[in-house]
Amino acid sequence: MELLMMGLEVVFVPSTLVLIFFGTVLGVIFGALPGVSASMAVVLGLTFTYGLDPVTSIAFLVAVYCAAITGGGITAILFKIPGTPSSAPTTFDGHPMAQNGQPMKALSISLFCSALGGIAAAIAMFLISPQLATAALKFGPSELFAISFMGLSVLTALDEGNVLKTLISGLLGLWLATVGMDPIGGFARFTWGNSTLLSGIEMIPVMIGMFAITQVLKETKERSKIEELDEAGPKNNTVEDKVISMKELWNIKGTIARSGVMGTIVGILPGAGATIASFLSYTSEVKLSKHPETFGKGEPRGIAASETANNAATGGSMVPLLSLGIPGGNAAAIMMSALVMKGVQMGPLLLKTQPQYLSSVFVSMIVTNIFMVVVSFAVAKVFGKILSIPYSILGTVIILLATIGSFALQNNTGNVFLMIIAGIIGFAFSKFGFNNAALILGLVLGEMIESNLRRAIMIEQGNVINVFTKPITAVLMVISLISLLWPVVKPLISKNKAKIAG
Repeated sequence: MELLMMGLEVVFVPSTLVLIFFGTVLGVIFGALPGVSASMAVVLGLTFTYGLDPVTSIAFLVAVYCAAITGGGITAILFKIPGTPSSAPTTFDGHPMAQNGQPMKALSISLFCSALGGIAAAIAMFLISPQLATAALKFGPSELFAISFMGLSVLTALDEGNVLKTLISGLLGLWLATVGMDPIGGFARFTWGNSTLLSGIEMIPVMIGMFAITQVLKETKERSKIEELDEAGPKNNTVEDKVISMKELWNIKGTIARSGVMGTIVGILPGAGATIASFLSYTSEVKLSKHPETFGKGEPRGIAASETANNAATGGSMVPLLSLGIPGGNAAAIMMSALVMKGVQMGPLLLKTQPQYLSSVFVSMIVTNIFMVVVSFAVAKVFGKILSIPYSILGTVIILLATIGSFALQNNTGNVFLMIIAGIIGFAFSKFGFNNAALILGLVLGEMIESNLRRAIMIEQGNVINVFTKPITAVLMVISLISLLWPVVKPLISKNKAKIAG
């Protein structure tokens, strides 16, 4: 209670509340723009913290970070363009629901679940931060490899009707992750003499191309026009578009609870982050569902799983930062740099010597998640007005924003060409039944899987058996293999049962 009161005293000052609200607005807008990741949003927010004290600075940056993750879901639902990588699974059910005439319902599920996930993670961070951080320290390279592989094991659940092509898409993503400098040896791989490829295949331009450019090409081909949010008339008169009711929200409480826990745990692990959390949570819900065939067609649980998990991961990533001085992700690392510049000594003693940081982060996350719902609805309304523009103009605007987002990542035209190539390949992928999301997942996890596996083998001096027989690693690998093979084995079991019954 003493910590809580300290946080309330720090945050509930008019100037701090205004800054948190401003940070929430910035975060939602940055998150909704294609190509501006949550990490980039925090970097852009740094310029506003130079004249602030350290405690107010971290409260402001936390607001930008949390809101950016939520903002990414707005364009994921309305345009099928994830504003942030962690919003990619939101497109699977969010956009179909919007196309079915219920954009407001999809947005309300996304925003309320985002707020619930963020608040749950903040409470977990506040109550058991030191204990969770200590547990996370037991995860070495082999355990982090197993976690990454578990994220990859969801490939077979992304499209159970087309497992082979989904796996091929994922493997292509893994191969793309090997382009660039070797993470251990430092030599160039698959660059073919191109200096742009030395830094590797950037995930954000590929993601923008695979989702945004591909979607524009599809819409242009079909000569369609996306309807305005306010006037998005249902395709039939039986569908009503309104904000999700408390009863409907209560019906998906299990999904929200599971996704909140999973997002918090994954967020705590250094390097894992919100993207892995959202993919893992989404596919877990598909596998646990009694009606998995409804996912990908506008299933509310699909939106809830992705948005709850990626927001819960934001709170999780702050646990090792505040408890041990170890950033849980890129955005947390940027916040740590900002605090170190202001003379804050990060590490285990921070909670004892300066507990106001933990309390201010906790209270600011709670306040941000409340502000976020109101701000996000307002931003969604603005984006909804944009959707009423004829697609011949709107498609051009989307490509323009996508181009700016890709170029701004490194001020490099190479990323723009990469985005265009990814868009064309993504369009071809969709035509031939391959899976764009699987390729993105492989690209996201590839570097983490490779570097952690190689480090683990080096630590064990080449003994691969020792790597995989560590207790945590072994359990995670068994779960991953079962998860990977189950969609393949399940139809065979069903056929055998049918034969026996016959």
